[in-house]
Amino acid sequence: MTLADAPAPRPVSARGRVHHGMVFDIVRDTIEFAPGVQFDREYMRHPGAVAVLAVDEQDRVLLIRQYRHPVGHELWEIPAGLLDMEGEEPHRGALRELAEETGHRAASLSTLVDLRPSPGGSDEVIRIYLATGTTPLGDEDDFVRNDEEAEIELRWVPLADAVAAILAGDLTNATTIAGVLALQAHRTAAASDGGSPALRSADAPFLERPGHEPA
Repeated sequence: MTLADAPAPRPVSARGRVHHGMVFDIVRDTIEFAPGVQFDREYMRHPGAVAVLAVDEQDRVLLIRQYRHPVGHELWEIPAGLLDMEGEEPHRGALRELAEETGHRAASLSTLVDLRPSPGGSDEVIRIYLATGTTPLGDEDDFVRNDEEAEIELRWVPLADAVAAILAGDLTNATTIAGVLALQAHRTAAASDGGSPALRSADAPFLERPGHEPA
């Protein structure tokens, strides 16, 4: 039997928008779960996001340090951003975020891992890409970084050190943890007798989300 998540949407008989925010909305759905079983759920409607784990020839990953106000911490993260540009393909958005946040381009991009970070309270989906062959943009890096991005710090970190920091509880950004550990798992599988499955292409189908629009 294939081990895979499967779409199984339940009918929504009513939907109302509880909050309209700068990035996301909060909606309340009335769900017809089964005959005679109905309940309400509030959750966040999110545009989705992409992230990039860039790795160099020395097996180092590129991390950025960025202030995150909701948790009041400066977190070491992989570059990431919202899918909020109309008509932009996710992998193109990932390359744009890599350039804007780190001043680097990538020669190759593959799909590393997909995740739903909080499926009990949000429809957000995140795709993490593996980028190789990165080079600095140099004089082409003329992006204006505002707000918390204005103080971004870059650091190339050995993959083994990043894994150790995660397991020690020193790195806590969920997307970064997923990307780093997925790459480590891929490296480990590749070194085994059975080998590792090939990574999906950068333009592999994106995760499905409910097709309802907020009221």
